[in-house]
Amino acid sequence: MMRWQEFKSGVAQQLPLQIGVVPFGMVFGILGLDSGMTAWQTMLLSSILFAGTSQIVFAQLVAIAAPPAIFISSVAALNARHMLYSASMADYLRHLPLRWRLILAYLLTDEAYAVSIIRYQEKPANQMMHYHLLGSGLTLWLLWQIATATGILAGQSIPASLELGFAIPLIFMAIIIPLIKSKIEINAILAAGVVVITCQHLPYNSWLILAAITGVAAGTITYLLSPSSDKVSPS
Repeated sequence: MMRWQEFKSGVAQQLPLQIGVVPFGMVFGILGLDSGMTAWQTMLLSSILFAGTSQIVFAQLVAIAAPPAIFISSVAALNARHMLYSASMADYLRHLPLRWRLILAYLLTDEAYAVSIIRYQEKPANQMMHYHLLGSGLTLWLLWQIATATGILAGQSIPASLELGFAIPLIFMAIIIPLIKSKIEINAILAAGVVVITCQHLPYNSWLILAAITGVAAGTITYLLSPSSDKVSPS
């Protein structure tokens, strides 16, 4: 059946990314306990918030007892990218009933978006292609929960020499690089990268917020100044 084919395709295309996602999840499990959260609080954060980078930042802010305003602004700024994912996916999913859109919205994370948007843009559309995102998202969700639990249970026995934290930038590089198609995206990445490198000293991880704002601003300015032939489609 078409729906089963789409589902399996989503699972298969998501699995290679788990090479980086699983260590990422383990890092969060370890960091959650180190920040002072309980094992249950750490697991619930992985299932309720379900947004890797935001969870890492949340745990770091818990560890330093940051003010509530910093919690809210930092997590909101990092998760604002999901609004862009949603806008990009809207044309492909708007025909679905509300229950489907709610489920897929919950599963629409970085890695799930990265593999499913390529499928939607490059292959012929059909009424069952939302099963691709379902397969991709569920695969990521399940392995993220397992990885978090592994980090909680076995974190202290994992040698620091393994440098699991290095998986975090690697997984985002694997997601972003295939999607770079224009100078608009290149300028946004370069501008955000400069801020990340030069503003590490800022308190409460606020360099993340500044880098996100700078990247969006650079991309927007480049888009507005570019000739029409260079502008990419929002989808």
